Amino acid sequence: MSRLVVISNRVAVPKARGVAGAQGGLAGALNAALKDRGGIWFGWSGEENEEPSDTLHLQRNDGVTTATIDLTTKEVDEYYNGYANSTLWPLFHYRIDLARFEQRTGQGYERVNDRFADSVSPLIEPDDLVWVHDYHLIPLGQNLRGRGHKNRMGFFLHIPWPPTRLLTSLPFHERLVRTLLDYDLLGFQTEEWLSSFVHYCANELGADVNHETGEITHEGRTVIARAYPIGIDWDHFQAQGEKDEAKAAEERFLASIRGRTGMIGVDRLDYSKGLPERIDGIGRFFDEYPESTRDLVFIQIAPPSREDVESYQKIRAELEQKTGQINGARSEVDIVPIRYVNRGYSHAELFGFFRAAKIGLVTPLRDGMNLVAKEYVAAQNPEDPGVLILSDFAGAARQLDCDGKGAVLVNPHSPDALCHAIRQALDMPLDERKSRFEAMIATVRDDNVVEWTRRFCDDLAAD
Repeated sequence: MSRLVVISNRVAVPKARGVAGAQGGLAGALNAALKDRGGIWFGWSGEENEEPSDTLHLQRNDGVTTATIDLTTKEVDEYYNGYANSTLWPLFHYRIDLARFEQRTGQGYERVNDRFADSVSPLIEPDDLVWVHDYHLIPLGQNLRGRGHKNRMGFFLHIPWPPTRLLTSLPFHERLVRTLLDYDLLGFQTEEWLSSFVHYCANELGADVNHETGEITHEGRTVIARAYPIGIDWDHFQAQGEKDEAKAAEERFLASIRGRTGMIGVDRLDYSKGLPERIDGIGRFFDEYPESTRDLVFIQIAPPSREDVESYQKIRAELEQKTGQINGARSEVDIVPIRYVNRGYSHAELFGFFRAAKIGLVTPLRDGMNLVAKEYVAAQNPEDPGVLILSDFAGAARQLDCDGKGAVLVNPHSPDALCHAIRQALDMPLDERKSRFEAMIATVRDDNVVEWTRRFCDDLAAD
């Protein structure tokens, strides 16, 4: 069996501060694959230095070798805060109004991808499978090819791929897309994002496309592109639910709402998550049903992210303002209808919160998948499950709609639609809640992240 070399922006090592998913989830699945196959996980350490350093930090933890490099403050500004998160992230989430197109950050992005290639190149053996992750490292495969590596290389995009007319607003868009054709296997979260990529290749590059096999041929080279919807780490998440920490969190949640119906949202503080729009919809619900302030409480958990990016600072201020306005108008001495919590919690605590909440509100404006929706379903009591209200624009909607018999799908841009969905969830009888839960739980359990990892690696290894 070939070794696996995983390359991502960040690496889930114990000393890496603030690594999302460092316990379970994608990190757990990749660590399991690395233990099984052997290999290395390479990426940025999370540390910033004023001066460049070629030092490679090698660690071995629980049978997995990790290799990381530090970046300079300038590199982080241009590559990470700049091009990756102020250009590609908003554009790929259909927010061209927030995208910044600056030559300086684009050049910084290319330089860091070159540094990644220089640093990881000596670690790659001829028979290794190389798996590159996400929008930070799109050009890396081409950079490795330029250094003579003929390995089987795959790339997975964890966020949406935008429609062609949107992508063409990106300066040098063709150059960026061409770098993807140097991989052997490309993975996307949904058939929609895959279709958008294929459309671009056919119409902008003139590539030959075989829709049955997923083969895209351009200038003598063929890459296979497929959809691989990612799932949660089912076994890990269920194990979290057995912990005392989860049970304490559930009891704490129920005690705090004092007999009212709990509704929960858990999202990174990010404009793609539709948080201001969500608060507008909840405000509309309380306008329509003012008496519900005594029956319903909404708890929004929103850990901060990318705090150095200006648009994220604005979203936090807007969210705090909207929440304050509704609470100011609807609160009483003993009642606050919306609780906004600007911090994160452990997986075990979130399991407990999800189990206690009778409504899960997951309403991003655009999302590659959204695993919070699947975690909410996974945490429910089968005998008395809650209702998942899910954005029609989340990748998870394609799996959890279940032909209209699973999640309650909603247009997150419409306050009236969200108001109606909340009313529907509150009025839903137990037998319907159970049937919707049963329709969703099979795909949440079976289409898990371990299976996702196995499928991608098996396809990548196939000649």
